[in-house]
Amino acid sequence: MKKFTMVLVVIGVIALGISIAIGSHHTVKIQEKAGIGKYFTDTEGKTLYWFKKDSPGKSSCNGPCLEKWPIYYRDKIAAPKGIKAADFGTITRDDGKKQTTFLGYPIYYFINDKQAGETTGQGVNDVWYVFNPDNFPPK
Repeated sequence: MKKFTMVLVVIGVIALGISIAIGSHHTVKIQEKAGIGKYFTDTEGKTLYWFKKDSPGKSSCNGPCLEKWPIYYRDKIAAPKGIKAADFGTITRDDGKKQTTFLGYPIYYFINDKQAGETTGQGVNDVWYVFNPDNFPPK
């Protein structure tokens, strides 16, 4: 009986560890960089962007655009400190794919950001920008 109880405890600990790991995978973080200020990243530190041609609830990045600016989508988001979880949402795009939003604006990655902390998409074509939580949407 003790052996069986021990096995159940070990299984429970493993399941808890997996749940924590999966849960943290959906955490949005706030980073800061000189010249850019604060900006959102995913759990791994990859920068998250918005597209100036989008509007709340609607993505304008389709087709070849998505090859350079892949969709960011997570079923649930753990918001960073100081940000309301309700500020994150989900839209269903015209192509039927789901995409996570911040204050209604779709969220993207940039294909040229290869490592955590890279922000090479900032200002591309004067329409792609990091999400600065202190100034979003910009006025």
